[in-house]
Amino acid sequence: MKDSLKPPSFAKHPCGTAASVPIAQGRTAEIYPWDNGQILKLFRDWCPSDWVDYEARIARAVYEAGVPSPAVGEIVEVRGRRGLVYERLDGVSMLQELNARPWTVLKHARSLAELQVQIHRQSIAGLPTYEDRLRHDIRNTAHLGEELRDQALARLDVLPKGQSLCHGDHHPGNILITKRGPVVIDWMNACSGRLWADVARTSMTLTIGAKAAGDQIRPIVRVMAKLYHRTYLNRYRRLVPDTENEMDRWLPIIAAARLNEDIHPEREALLRMVKEEI
Repeated sequence: MKDSLKPPSFAKHPCGTAASVPIAQGRTAEIYPWDNGQILKLFRDWCPSDWVDYEARIARAVYEAGVPSPAVGEIVEVRGRRGLVYERLDGVSMLQELNARPWTVLKHARSLAELQVQIHRQSIAGLPTYEDRLRHDIRNTAHLGEELRDQALARLDVLPKGQSLCHGDHHPGNILITKRGPVVIDWMNACSGRLWADVARTSMTLTIGAKAAGDQIRPIVRVMAKLYHRTYLNRYRRLVPDTENEMDRWLPIIAAARLNEDIHPEREALLRMVKEEI
C-alpha cells in the first residue's frame, strides 16, 4: 500500500503489548503483533469509532456461523486509536501465493468460488443490506451525472433482493492461505443481500481492479488474470447456476457504486461500463 502514516511507538498496554512496526497495513488500518499469539488491527485515527464496533460484531457472528475466518478478541485502545484483536494466522494471502506460485492459478480460482458459495449459504440477522449500501454509494459519488445516477438507482430498485451473507469485498487479497486451509479476512463490508451482487463485485475486482493494481501483481500473473477470472466464474456457476444471467445485470450497478470509492486508475473503465450497460 502507498498509504504511509508513521507508526506510533507503543507502550505496554494493559491488554497486551504491540510492537512499534506494523507487519501489514492498508487504507483503514495497520496490523501489529499482539500478546498470546494474536494480532491487533489498529484503525487509522480518521476512522469513525463505530467502525471498530461494527467489525467486531460482524466478525464474531461470521466466526460463530462456521465461516472460515479468524477468531475475534476484544476491542482495545492504544494511544487514542481503537483496534480489534484477532487470533494470529500464519500464512500469506492468496494474491501473494499467486504472485509466488502462478501455476496454482486454477486451484486458487476454484477455491475463491467455493469459499464464496460457503459464505452465501449463511444468513446473519441485523446486517445492513447490500442494496442500501449500493444506493448510498451511487447517490454520493461525485463521478456520475444526474441522468446516469437516476438510471442506476432505478435499475437497482427492480433487481432481485436477497438475504445471503455477502462479504462485500471478496478477492484474493482477502483470503489467507494457512495450514488449516483458506481463511477469509476483512469483514468490514459484510452485508445481507443478493448473492449475485457480491459475485459481480468480485468479478469486477478481478477484471477492472486487476488491470489497475499496478505492481501489486506480477506481469506473469497479469497475463493469467483472464484464466483466473473465467475459472472462478465457471466454478461458482457450476455450484450455483445463474439461470437468469443475473450477475451481468448487477455489474453496471456495482460499477456505479464503486465510483464512490474514488480509485483513480479504475474510474475510466467503471464509467464506461455504467454508460454502456445502464
